[in-house]
Amino acid sequence: MEGGKTFSLLMGLIVALAILFVGFEWGTQDVQVATGGGVADIIAEEEIEITRPEDTPPPPPPPPAPVVAEILTVVEDNVNLDQQDILTTEDSQTDAQVQTYVPPVVVEEEEDTQTIFAVVETMPEFPGGDLELLRFVQKSMKYPVIAQENGIQGRVVCSFVVNRDGSVVDAEVIRSVDVSLDKEALRVISLMPKWTPGKQRGKPVRVKYTLPITFKLQ
Repeated sequence: MEGGKTFSLLMGLIVALAILFVGFEWGTQDVQVATGGGVADIIAEEEIEITRPEDTPPPPPPPPAPVVAEILTVVEDNVNLDQQDILTTEDSQTDAQVQTYVPPVVVEEEEDTQTIFAVVETMPEFPGGDLELLRFVQKSMKYPVIAQENGIQGRVVCSFVVNRDGSVVDAEVIRSVDVSLDKEALRVISLMPKWTPGKQRGKPVRVKYTLPITFKLQ
């Protein structure tokens, strides 16, 4: 009798536990399904809300422009104002040109009075020209006796300087033939009158002149 009650009690307890277990499992599946669907819906809704353009906040309005107040100074008619010179752009440029421009100073080089030229614009000239020079030499020359006795003849080349006043100075022999002929050529040159001086840039200058004198026996 006791054994049958105990067995029945155990069987009932087992059946009750089995029902409780089945009910518990069934309830857990429903909750998981419902919970999963709800989370998915919430996430989907949040993603849609994030991508909506109308939810983007508008940019802030620009700051107002500053207001510049014009200040006008009223002067009485009877007040004397100091006059000020108004300079225009042209006046400034003119002043700058006057201050900065320095005219070049042209310095004419004065020719040294002792400078001797070999060639000038206007060469010195014997009075009357070259023909009168030849006549003067033939008339003034005396053939040396020693040279005649020894039969010496030839051309002696001399040079001299015609000064600014036309005077003849510094005569010398640059090509000699004989001592006697050289002396006679220098003597003839010393007898020459004043020449017309040579000119350079319109001014008389000293010019070196070369003159050949020929000695020839008859």
